[in-house]
Amino acid sequence: MSSSGPGSAEPIRVLVVDDSASSRALLVGMLNADARVQVVGIAADGEAAVAAAHRLKPDVITMDIHLPKLDGFAATRRIMESCPTRIVMVTSSSLPDEVASSFQALESGALAVLGKPPGPGHSQFAAAREELLRTVTLMAEVPVVRRWPAAGRRANELSPPLRSEARDVGLVVIGASTGGPLALQAILSRLRPGFRAPIVIVQHISLGFADGLVQWLTRSSGYEVRVAADGDALRPGVAYVAPDEAQTTVHGSGHIVLTHAPAENGFRPSVATLFRSAAEQYGGRAVGILLTGMGHDGARELKALRDAGALTMVQDSESAAIYGMPGEAVRLGAAMHVLSPEAIAATLNRLVEAEGSR
Repeated sequence: MSSSGPGSAEPIRVLVVDDSASSRALLVGMLNADARVQVVGIAADGEAAVAAAHRLKPDVITMDIHLPKLDGFAATRRIMESCPTRIVMVTSSSLPDEVASSFQALESGALAVLGKPPGPGHSQFAAAREELLRTVTLMAEVPVVRRWPAAGRRANELSPPLRSEARDVGLVVIGASTGGPLALQAILSRLRPGFRAPIVIVQHISLGFADGLVQWLTRSSGYEVRVAADGDALRPGVAYVAPDEAQTTVHGSGHIVLTHAPAENGFRPSVATLFRSAAEQYGGRAVGILLTGMGHDGARELKALRDAGALTMVQDSESAAIYGMPGEAVRLGAAMHVLSPEAIAATLNRLVEAEGSR
C-alpha cells in the first residue's frame, strides 16, 4: 500500500479517467483544491487508463464507465489483473438500470461507485464534492485486492458459522457504508431458499442510487430485494433497502415506517435510526448486523440491540474495506460475534433453521 494518505505528508496521487473534457476539468479542479490530494494524470479512454495506471502507479483512480476503445468495466478488470489499484467508479447516470450495471465493476475489484458531481451552480455540488473527496481519501487507506476475497467460496470457508441456540427471529437489520454492497451481496447470495425472516437494510450510498443497488443485488445474489416504502408489510424472504432522503424505521406490527426526521450522524437514512427502532419494537426477536464503513453510525444502537436481547454481529477487519463502524461497535461491547460476511450468512441460516425445528 502506498504511503500516501490522509495521515501522511505525501498527497494522495489520483488518476482521473473520463472521456468528457469538461467532466475531467471539473473532477481535477475539485480534487486538486484539497491539499490532501494531487491529480497526477488524466486519461480520456479505457486503453489510455490502463497504460497510465501502469506508468503512474497512482494511489486511487476515478474511473468513468462509458469510455471509448475500452469501457470502464473492461479497463477496471485489466488494471486489477495487471497492476491492482484502488478504483472508484464514477457514473453520470441516475437511471436504475445503468446504476445497477455500474455495480458490476465491484465484482471486478473496484471499491466504490459514486455519482458524477454536478457543476458548481447546482444545489448538490457541495455535498457531491464532499462525498468525492471523502471517498478518495478513504480509498487511499484500503489495502489493494484483485477482487472480493471470498468470491465463489463456500459459506463457511473463511470462518465457521456459530452454533446457535434456537431463538424466535422476527427481523434482521443490517447497516453498511463504504464497501457495503459487496458484503451485502456475499450475505444475501448465501441465504438458503425459504429464509424465514424479513431483512431491512440501510446502506449509505450516493443520492439516486438506491434503485440501482436493489436491481444489482437482486440479480447478483438471487435474493428478493426491494426499495422500502412507507407502510410495507415485512415479508419473510425479502430484503428491504432504505430509500433516499428518508429515515427508515420498523414497527412491531410488522411494517416499515418512513419519516422525514433530520439526518442522524450525518445520514438520512441512518443506521442508528433503523437499529434504535428495531431495539424498541423487536428487542430479543431481532438480529442486528453492522458491516464495513467509516465512522460510527449504528454502533451505539447495536449496543442497544444487544442490551435488548438481540443477537448482534459485525463484519471482521480482514474482510471489511473500512473497519470504522464495526470497529467502534466492538469497542463499545455491542458485538456478540465478529465474523466474515460468509459466516454471518451461515449463522443466519442456522438461526432460522434452529428456530423452525423447535
